[in-house]
Amino acid sequence: MAKRKKIKKQISFHPVVVFIIIALAVVILSSILKLFDFSATYNVLVANTKDFISKTESVTSLLNLRGIKYIFSNTVSNFANYVVLSNLLIVLIGIGVMEYSGFLRTAIGLLTKRASKFVITYTIVLICLLSSVMDFLPFLAFIPLAGLIYKYGKRNPNLGIIVSYASLTCGYGLSFLFTSIDSSLAKISIAGAGILDESYVFKSSSLVFIMTIAIIIISIIITFITENHIAPKLPKYEFDENEVFDDNILDKLELRGLVLAGLGSAIYLILFIYNIIPGLPLSGNFLNYSQSFYIDKLFGEGSFFASGFVFIITMLFIIWGLLYGIGAKTIKNNKDFVDSLGYSLNGIGKTVVYIFVGSVLISVFKQTNIGNVIVAGFTTFITNSKFSGLPLCLLLFVFSAIATLFVPNSITKWTIMSSGVIPTFLNAGLSAEFAQVIFRFGETSVIGLTPLFAYFIVYLAFLEKYKQGDQNLSLLQSFKYQLPYSLSTMGVLLLLIVIWYLISLPLGIGGYVSI
Repeated sequence: MAKRKKIKKQISFHPVVVFIIIALAVVILSSILKLFDFSATYNVLVANTKDFISKTESVTSLLNLRGIKYIFSNTVSNFANYVVLSNLLIVLIGIGVMEYSGFLRTAIGLLTKRASKFVITYTIVLICLLSSVMDFLPFLAFIPLAGLIYKYGKRNPNLGIIVSYASLTCGYGLSFLFTSIDSSLAKISIAGAGILDESYVFKSSSLVFIMTIAIIIISIIITFITENHIAPKLPKYEFDENEVFDDNILDKLELRGLVLAGLGSAIYLILFIYNIIPGLPLSGNFLNYSQSFYIDKLFGEGSFFASGFVFIITMLFIIWGLLYGIGAKTIKNNKDFVDSLGYSLNGIGKTVVYIFVGSVLISVFKQTNIGNVIVAGFTTFITNSKFSGLPLCLLLFVFSAIATLFVPNSITKWTIMSSGVIPTFLNAGLSAEFAQVIFRFGETSVIGLTPLFAYFIVYLAFLEKYKQGDQNLSLLQSFKYQLPYSLSTMGVLLLLIVIWYLISLPLGIGGYVSI
């Protein structure tokens, strides 16, 4: 048995190597699929004329001169423009100041020393689930922070990485508030519904009931899985004596640092909050008034927060860390401050490698267009099917989940699917709101499992960061950590769809299952 384990360990591949192999396999697969003319035709709605036109999605082969030229000429530019890396580095600068100054060690130690592990985990899970209103930005802040919270709470930091990523992905399509993604999807849904009913209205509050129930149930289930299934399986984590919080009472310097950090951050937050509230004197300066919905004014494309939120959060982290360091005398001069800015960037090399190979895989797969062909094929199948009622709902859920494994982007998928799916649902007596809920539930169930999701590589990189000794990190193991969360979320959301359909409960305020 020991010999078998040793052989298995020797032949296991590092995740970076696996990503390279997958990218090469995608290039070869694109050539094979192109050879067999793998394509799909679906109907697209022309917004101005309300007419349908046929559009064909076909595979682009990369195993030819043009494809090879694309790979070699675009790899560097794609990586340089890969916002995940640049945003992550900026966030880590802020986290580094908090970590260097001791703010995180002190604050987290205080918050966790009297709280039970279930309360701490549930709090993190709920915050991550509710943060979906900010789209993808929480992936960059909460994954590294959750690792540090568990580390300074004297638990394996990888548990924090796993549970934060699971919560963020399982909550990706769940929000009791209308997110900017929901708003974009709703506009696409309205266009699809307009084929049959030009006066169709999709309210921002139309999904609040089912989303709230889903968040409450999912938060409890994720906490239960984390503490009873994942935590016992993780190896024991060895701490340095300086990495954990001393249970003794705070000294005067640490207390002064916390007070300064609290006051400084309060002033900073008040200024920003005031500037996102419309209608008050000199307020609302950070809103994009060209948009209709408030969430679009706040986080929509072209808004101040959409382009600057990462830096806003980083500055908050720096204020916390710097003012604490000044008060606690852990940052005594400008040299200490500069050292703190790069503290979390020490040893970041392997993370950059992870993100590089991840960006290559995503770019290569997107260029082949395999994902869009699959989504288009599913759309045509739903449109031509004779399904109605609950079978139609389940079909959309399954297809949405499978499609997400190949095309994680919600708007890309729904742009292709809506012209066929929405009219099919309306003809079956089901609402566009219910179709969008099912679509969102399907994708949120599995998005954490696909390596084509840009933030999956961030999850992998931080699992790598906190592994110790001769512990091996494999891509398969990282999937195994997330699989219980994904399957449980899928089961719960499917059950909610069935219950809402059978009882005809309102989806929200002004949103219903049937039309």
